[in-house]
Amino acid sequence: MAPASRIADLKQAGNEQFRNGQYGQAAALYGRALQLLEAAGDKNAEEKSVLYSNRAACYLKDGNCSLCIKDCSDALDLVPFGIKPLLRRAAAYEALERYHLAYVDYKTALQVDCTVQAAHDGVNRMTKALLEKDGLQWRQKLPPIPSVPVSAQRRWELPPPGSQEASSKSKANDAVTKQAAATERANALKLEGNEFVKKRNYKKAVEKYTESLKLHKLECATYTNRALCYLNLQQYKEAIQDCSEALKIDPKNVKAFYRRAQAYKELKDYKSSKADINSLLKIEADNSAAKKLLQELNKLLK
Repeated sequence: MAPASRIADLKQAGNEQFRNGQYGQAAALYGRALQLLEAAGDKNAEEKSVLYSNRAACYLKDGNCSLCIKDCSDALDLVPFGIKPLLRRAAAYEALERYHLAYVDYKTALQVDCTVQAAHDGVNRMTKALLEKDGLQWRQKLPPIPSVPVSAQRRWELPPPGSQEASSKSKANDAVTKQAAATERANALKLEGNEFVKKRNYKKAVEKYTESLKLHKLECATYTNRALCYLNLQQYKEAIQDCSEALKIDPKNVKAFYRRAQAYKELKDYKSSKADINSLLKIEADNSAAKKLLQELNKLLK
């Protein structure tokens, strides 16, 4: 059998093993295909890159992040700015808590194709992790983000200008990009708010949470965080409103029930407060803070 045919068979067999969840066997098959390519003196960089990337996926599934990173880097050396090796390497860096490098890879992938949701999600996760790790100056600690040449940017591979397909695709790309940017900014503002809460600067935290909610209204944690600030600022009606909004999004949110119960108690609406605590205890029966508040409410209702 010719080497090219044998390599194709090994690759296909590797794909089948991967689909069946046999990642170790798949990695071995991709490795044998790479050995044959080397032995045959094949200069096909794209074929080698795909095999390295495929084997990297196996390593990632098996939790061998270091080997995954090595294979993805080899794949990217052969064919720069490949989406799959960028995303797989980013995932491996993320698993190893090397968040700066993961952020760079996710951002690079978005330069190549701005419609890749996994890259948008990764950027959002890394933004949160880095803000918590390094504070508000986290961007200053990032390695340089490569500039992707236009020739490698898939978003430029559009149908003929002026066609309906081109117009639709362009609008879809713009919408995805704007939405992702808004979500990323909303997450960053929420985390800035969290930093102000730690410093007990509740007024400033409320400002940040409010800005965040303007960009992303369906973020339950931002409502409950702002409610906590309102409680500390003795703005109990606002706290109740925020907790109610959170419960519309997540009807079983324990923090929303507890903080609304606290606000009702301060307004001397003990029945409503007790109703919220009872709802909370149906969800989380062993919540000690809720049990303590319930005892206080029972005394007040007597």
